[in-house]
Amino acid sequence: MAEEGQVLGCHSVESWKEQFQHGIESKKLVVVDFTASWCGPCRVISPFMAELAKKMPNVVFLKVDVDELETVAKEWEVEAMPTFVFLLEGNVVDKVVGAKREELVQKTEKHATA
Repeated sequence: MAEEGQVLGCHSVESWKEQFQHGIESKKLVVVDFTASWCGPCRVISPFMAELAKKMPNVVFLKVDVDELETVAKEWEVEAMPTFVFLLEGNVVDKVVGAKREELVQKTEKHATA
Protein backbone atom coordinates (compact mmCIF):
# COMPACT_ATOMS: atom_id res chain seq x y z
CA MET A 1 0.00 0.00 0.00
CA ALA A 2 1.28 3.45 -0.87
CA GLU A 3 1.76 5.68 2.13
CA GLU A 4 0.27 9.15 1.87
CA GLY A 5 2.84 11.92 1.68
CA GLN A 6 5.75 9.87 0.39
CA VAL A 7 7.20 8.51 -2.83
CA LEU A 8 6.92 4.73 -2.93
CA GLY A 9 9.60 2.77 -4.77
CA CYS A 10 8.43 -0.20 -6.84
CA HIS A 11 11.26 -2.75 -6.87
CA SER A 12 9.51 -5.71 -8.48
CA VAL A 13 6.93 -6.18 -11.22
CA GLU A 14 4.56 -7.54 -8.57
CA SER A 15 5.02 -4.42 -6.43
CA TRP A 16 4.45 -2.23 -9.51
CA LYS A 17 1.25 -4.07 -10.44
CA GLU A 18 -0.02 -3.87 -6.85
CA GLN A 19 0.62 -0.11 -6.57
CA PHE A 20 -0.76 0.53 -10.07
CA GLN A 21 -3.97 -1.31 -9.14
CA HIS A 22 -4.17 0.56 -5.84
CA GLY A 23 -3.91 3.83 -7.80
CA ILE A 24 -6.77 2.83 -10.07
CA GLU A 25 -8.97 1.82 -7.14
CA SER A 26 -8.18 4.97 -5.15
CA LYS A 27 -9.29 7.16 -8.09
CA LYS A 28 -6.40 9.48 -7.12
CA LEU A 29 -3.87 10.98 -9.49
CA VAL A 30 -0.82 8.70 -9.73
CA VAL A 31 2.52 10.28 -10.68
CA VAL A 32 5.12 7.71 -11.73
CA ASP A 33 8.77 8.81 -11.67
CA PHE A 34 10.74 6.63 -14.10
CA THR A 35 14.32 7.05 -12.91
CA ALA A 36 17.79 5.48 -12.98
CA SER A 37 20.53 5.37 -10.35
CA TRP A 38 23.13 6.63 -12.85
CA CYS A 39 20.99 9.61 -13.97
CA GLY A 40 22.23 12.94 -12.57
CA PRO A 41 19.00 14.92 -13.16
CA CYS A 42 17.05 12.05 -11.52
CA ARG A 43 19.12 12.37 -8.35
CA VAL A 44 18.61 16.15 -8.36
CA ILE A 45 14.80 15.95 -8.73
CA SER A 46 14.32 13.11 -6.22
CA PRO A 47 14.28 15.29 -3.03
CA PHE A 48 11.91 17.71 -4.80
CA MET A 49 9.51 14.85 -5.54
CA ALA A 50 9.64 13.80 -1.87
CA GLU A 51 8.70 17.37 -0.84
CA LEU A 52 5.90 17.46 -3.43
CA ALA A 53 4.55 14.17 -2.07
CA LYS A 54 4.47 15.64 1.46
CA LYS A 55 2.58 18.70 0.21
CA MET A 56 0.09 16.66 -1.84
CA PRO A 57 -1.08 13.62 0.18
CA ASN A 58 -4.09 13.36 -2.17
CA VAL A 59 -1.73 12.18 -4.95
CA VAL A 60 0.01 8.78 -5.18
CA PHE A 61 3.71 9.12 -6.05
CA LEU A 62 5.54 6.04 -7.33
CA LYS A 63 9.18 5.60 -8.36
CA VAL A 64 10.36 2.99 -10.87
CA ASP A 65 14.04 2.34 -11.62
CA VAL A 66 14.18 1.63 -15.36
CA ASP A 67 17.13 -0.74 -14.96
CA GLU A 68 15.39 -2.69 -12.21
CA LEU A 69 12.04 -2.91 -14.03
CA GLU A 70 12.97 -2.76 -17.72
CA THR A 71 9.72 -4.44 -18.81
CA VAL A 72 7.64 -1.80 -17.02
CA ALA A 73 9.69 1.04 -18.54
CA LYS A 74 9.27 -0.45 -22.03
CA GLU A 75 5.55 -0.97 -21.50
CA TRP A 76 5.19 2.77 -20.71
CA GLU A 77 7.51 3.76 -23.61
CA VAL A 78 10.05 5.49 -21.38
CA GLU A 79 13.01 6.60 -23.49
CA ALA A 80 14.68 9.28 -21.34
CA MET A 81 15.16 9.81 -17.63
CA PRO A 82 13.59 11.17 -15.67
CA THR A 83 10.16 10.66 -17.22
CA PHE A 84 7.07 11.40 -15.16
CA VAL A 85 3.81 9.78 -16.23
CA PHE A 86 0.53 11.09 -14.82
CA LEU A 87 -2.25 8.53 -14.53
CA LEU A 88 -5.93 8.76 -13.65
CA GLU A 89 -7.75 5.44 -13.24
CA GLY A 90 -4.90 3.69 -15.06
CA ASN A 91 -4.93 6.00 -18.09
CA VAL A 92 -2.14 8.38 -19.10
CA VAL A 93 -3.36 11.96 -18.81
CA ASP A 94 0.01 13.71 -19.09
CA LYS A 95 3.76 13.26 -19.23
CA VAL A 96 6.86 15.30 -18.36
CA VAL A 97 10.28 14.33 -19.71
CA GLY A 98 13.17 15.87 -17.80
CA ALA A 99 13.70 17.33 -14.34
CA LYS A 100 11.31 20.26 -14.86
CA ARG A 101 10.14 21.33 -11.40
CA GLU A 102 7.63 24.00 -12.42
CA GLU A 103 6.02 21.79 -15.05
CA LEU A 104 5.78 18.92 -12.55
CA VAL A 105 4.02 21.11 -10.00
CA GLN A 106 1.65 22.61 -12.60
CA LYS A 107 0.62 19.27 -14.07
CA THR A 108 0.32 17.59 -10.67
CA GLU A 109 -1.94 20.38 -9.39
CA LYS A 110 -3.96 20.43 -12.62
CA HIS A 111 -4.69 16.69 -12.68
CA ALA A 112 -5.06 16.23 -8.92
CA THR A 113 -8.13 18.44 -9.06
CA ALA A 114 -9.52 16.98 -12.30
